[in-house]
Amino acid sequence: MRIVLATDAFPPVCGGSGWSTYELARGLRSRGHSVTIVQPRPRTRRGVRETTYDGLMVLEFGAPAPPIPYVRNYFKNEKLYADLAGFLTGLVAREGIDLVHGQHVMTSVPSVIAARRSSIPAVCTVRDYWPVCYWSDLIHTTEGLALCPGCSAAMMTRCVRPHAGALWPAALPMIPYMRANLTRKQLGIAGADAIIAVSSTIANDLRARSPGIATARIEIIPNAVNVAALRECAAASAPPLPGPYALYLGKLAPNKGTRNLVGIIERAGLDWPVVIAGDGPERDKVAAGVTQSDRDIRMIGWVDQRAAAAWMGHASMLIFPSRGPESLSRVLIEASALGVPIAAMSTGGTPDIVVDEETGLLSATPEELADDIRRLRGDAELRARVGAAARLHAEARFDAPAVVERVERLYIDLTKRRR
Repeated sequence: MRIVLATDAFPPVCGGSGWSTYELARGLRSRGHSVTIVQPRPRTRRGVRETTYDGLMVLEFGAPAPPIPYVRNYFKNEKLYADLAGFLTGLVAREGIDLVHGQHVMTSVPSVIAARRSSIPAVCTVRDYWPVCYWSDLIHTTEGLALCPGCSAAMMTRCVRPHAGALWPAALPMIPYMRANLTRKQLGIAGADAIIAVSSTIANDLRARSPGIATARIEIIPNAVNVAALRECAAASAPPLPGPYALYLGKLAPNKGTRNLVGIIERAGLDWPVVIAGDGPERDKVAAGVTQSDRDIRMIGWVDQRAAAAWMGHASMLIFPSRGPESLSRVLIEASALGVPIAAMSTGGTPDIVVDEETGLLSATPEELADDIRRLRGDAELRARVGAAARLHAEARFDAPAVVERVERLYIDLTKRRR
C-alpha cells in the first residue's frame, strides 16, 4: 500500500508520539509498504520542504502562527486544518495514496477531511485526551487527584485557572471558542474509518465523553517500541552512577505529579540517589523541594533518547508519580522492556503496562506510592521478580513488529471494505 502518516512530531527532535510514529513508519516499510511522512511545522514560513529521516520521505508543511494565546491555537487548529487538508488531498491524487493515518491533534482532522474527499480510508490515532479536553489532560485544578468529570461551560471556567495562571479572568471570554474547537475535533475524527486508541482507558473515555465518537470504530492498539534497539542502546552504555539509584524520567509538569515527587521520596525514606531527568513548567518548584530535602536527589535536566536509555537501563527502580490520566506512557513501556522495577501511580492507561504485583507496583495515592518505593528498596527478590515479568510483558504486547502487524491488519481490512 501507499500510506501517508500525517504527524505532529517526528524525529530527530520529538517526544514519545513522534518516536511511536517513526516505529510505525519503519515497520510498515519493512513489510513492503510505501510510506510518506507529512509533518506540519507551526510558526514556520508557508511552503512544503522535503527532507528525509532514516530513508523516509518527510514533507514539512509550513504553517505560520502568531505567538499569541488562543489566536495561536486558531492558526494551529482551524486554519491549519483547512490548509493541510487541501495539501493532503492533492498529495493523495498525485501519488495514488491508498490510506491516510493522522497521528495527533494537528493532523487527525485534516487527514479525515482529505481521505473523505478522496474516497480512501482514514485512520486516527489518539494518544491523549485532546478529543475530549481542550487542554488534553483533564486537569481542572492543581490540588488533589480528581480529574475533570466532563467538559461543560461551567467546568471550563474552572479549568482555565491552572492553565492560564493569574491571567485566568482574561481567558473567560474565550470559552465559546474553546467549546467550538473541541466540538470541531470530535466531529472531525468521528468521520474516520477507524480510531486507534493507545490504551483501554483512552478508548473508554472517548466513548463516555463524546457521543459522536462513541459510535465510531475504535481499536485498542498500543504505541510501538523497538525493544531490541532499546536494549542494545542501554547495554552499550556504562552505568552512569557506581551504585544503585532510583530514576524519574519525564516532563516536570502538573499532570506528571512532579510537585509531589520530593515529598514521596522523603516519605519513603529512600537512601539511594534519586535522579530526576527532565524539564518543564514545574522545574523551579521541584528544584526548590530538592534544595530543602535531606535526600540525595540530583536534577540533570532534559536528556536525549540515547542518554535516557542509559539512565533507565542501569536504574534499580523507576518512580512514576503521575496524577494525570496517562494515556500510555512510553517511559513505562521502555522501563518494562529493560526489566526495571517500577513503582507507579495507577492513572489512565498505566494498568495496561504495569500489572500490580506482577510486572510492577501500582498505587492510588502519593502515600501508597511512597510505601511501594520502600518495599522495592528493601526487597531485592521482589525487584528481580517484577523486572523479569515486565520484560516478557513488554516483548509480547509492545514490541514494534507485533504492534505494526496489528495496524497493518487494520489497514487491509479498511481498504477491503472500501472496495
